[in-house]
Amino acid sequence: MPKLVEKTGSRPPWIGLAAAIWVQMAAGTASTFPLYSAALKSVLGFNQQQVTILGVAGELGGNMGLLPGYASNMLAPWAMLLIGISSCFLGYGVLWLSLSQIVHDLPFWLLFIALVIATNSCSWFMTTSLVTNMRNFPMSRGPLAGLLKALIGISGAAYTVLFSMLLHHSASNLLLFLTVGIPVLCLASMHFIRPCVPATGEDPSEPVYFAFLLGTSILLAAYLVVTTVVSEVYSLPSVLRYVLVAVMVLFLFSPLAIPIKMTLLPSNVKSSSDNLAKEEGESPQEEPLLISSTSDSNLGSPLKGDDVSDMDILLAEGESGILKKKRKPRRGEDFKVGQVFVKADFWLLWFAYLLGMGSGVTVSNNLAQIGFAYGIKDTTVLVCIFSFFNFTGRLASGALSEHFVK
Repeated sequence: MPKLVEKTGSRPPWIGLAAAIWVQMAAGTASTFPLYSAALKSVLGFNQQQVTILGVAGELGGNMGLLPGYASNMLAPWAMLLIGISSCFLGYGVLWLSLSQIVHDLPFWLLFIALVIATNSCSWFMTTSLVTNMRNFPMSRGPLAGLLKALIGISGAAYTVLFSMLLHHSASNLLLFLTVGIPVLCLASMHFIRPCVPATGEDPSEPVYFAFLLGTSILLAAYLVVTTVVSEVYSLPSVLRYVLVAVMVLFLFSPLAIPIKMTLLPSNVKSSSDNLAKEEGESPQEEPLLISSTSDSNLGSPLKGDDVSDMDILLAEGESGILKKKRKPRRGEDFKVGQVFVKADFWLLWFAYLLGMGSGVTVSNNLAQIGFAYGIKDTTVLVCIFSFFNFTGRLASGALSEHFVK
């Protein structure tokens, strides 16, 4: 019977990471609420209290990540993306039908539920790309988490560029783009975001690749802020607007330079076992995925299987005749759901996240009203600046956490 050999390539994880960057940029739809909240107030006749309640609905859906997190251990990435795509299409579709006056007199509670469903798609998109790539890059979890979480923050600035340059400051066009454009983008990325077996040897080029991704993301963030401010201060011609959006798209395609480089200029990185075998003058051995054990050989004879004593089973389960004792996972190891809820660390992080996010969420949901109070009719610049500093905070947190962990 032929042996099954693990596939230990490096290009598939990087292609999946490039696709995940697009999904992360799309997953920041909750940050677009200030761009169309004023239209909800004027077109649908809502008061400020109702608009605030809808903002709470958006944050409620965007931060309901328990279900996607639990499903990530049971569902394939494409299935999780499909759930997020369906939520995005249905939720924002209802809001677009109401705001564009295609369907009249939808009840307020239905719009509340629709916004919860719409923004909950962000949790499915974010969880899928983050969990899959953290498993594909186990040695670079800190920079990877910081990068992907930071892209969620800067996605608001990307939406403001699209809103001001391509969608002509139309809230109805923005909701239509969220209803159709985001699902199409995630469908195109679905094939590439999948689990890949990471290389067995440590790749010395991996920190360089992540430094490249971090550098391009910082340049993208600065470019989005400058572009938004310039477009709001000066009246730019249509051709120049399209060129500026095309440059933003090129920035988003820059992560593909890594797998292209690895294809054209492959590095001779080998696993530690292969290098050791080469030094000893032996040929590298492929490690089979399924290794036959002594218990498998015993199964070939039914008489021998019946004669195995309890002591032999106990010795087989231990190491050097000492039985392994079950222990709870330690800090830094993987926990099950039931084990997490009894840890003080979890509740400390939960309360810190709850209290720390509250202030930022309050400001984000009321950016439009804050701008109007200061006489600013167009809040796209405020949303862009808020997204930029959200991006820098997330990126710095990933880099600092990696520094202190190591």
